[in-house]
Amino acid sequence: MSDFDASRGSWTEARLAPRDFARLAAFIEGHCGIRMPPGKKVMVESRLRRRLREVRLASFGAYCDHVLGSPEGEVEVVHLIDAITTNKTDFFREPQHFEYLVKAALPTLMRDEGSGIRRELMVWSAGCSSGEEPYTLAMVLAEVAQRLAGFRYLILATDICTKVLGAARAATYDEDRIAPVPLDLRRRYLLRNRDRAKRLVRIVPELRSLVRFRRLNFLDDDFGLRERIDVVFCRNVFIYFDRPTQQAVLRRFCRHLVPGGYVFLGHSETINGLDVPLVPVAPTVYRTPR
Repeated sequence: MSDFDASRGSWTEARLAPRDFARLAAFIEGHCGIRMPPGKKVMVESRLRRRLREVRLASFGAYCDHVLGSPEGEVEVVHLIDAITTNKTDFFREPQHFEYLVKAALPTLMRDEGSGIRRELMVWSAGCSSGEEPYTLAMVLAEVAQRLAGFRYLILATDICTKVLGAARAATYDEDRIAPVPLDLRRRYLLRNRDRAKRLVRIVPELRSLVRFRRLNFLDDDFGLRERIDVVFCRNVFIYFDRPTQQAVLRRFCRHLVPGGYVFLGHSETINGLDVPLVPVAPTVYRTPR
């Protein structure tokens, strides 16, 4: 165990005891559905050590007591979740999904629901991380709007991690992050920093204005959504949930989808064995019945 040495003003290395890891793992899974098997202990210990320093607690045991047993701990829960969540994403990740959206899903939704024509198309990037997915969707749909007069859309982007939501709202990325973006789309939708040495780009204001960011926990009974959702992109998120949680969350998604709405999951995710009102229409693409 490690303690803060006030006389020397330094920290020795803290260690997360199995009992304290079990307490944190149970809380994290109950709070947001993310599984924390024993193999994650080293990762959790490493990521939370900074939090111990910032809240000036002497040990992981004291940190657990603070988060799980004190009124002040409710404030720390947001920082805990920010620290342990894994946020990996890319522009145009799993590109076949964007092709299917434009060539199959959109024409069907326009015909059946008037989505994008009689009213705004609403696409939800659920688990948006640092924003690459919703801004990819914004680019793809902006290209549709160029070809189809009167086409309108909005993108709702949510995540449980406040840190990545802040980065997503800033919409600024290192140049090496934009490698998957086609050159013609870079020219239209990305702005280079005036200081070229910084090697930064930013999404153009026109696209930023079409993406609305919110913090959202998938385990909340009420997502607080009032919008009619046409399409949900929730990719490579369910791999962190057990099967009952996956089923419960998908059922909540379906309650917010229009009849015939679409759900896009990650390439390694499936609804097989789940009791949900979805039918497969393409690899890892599902649709609610009309």
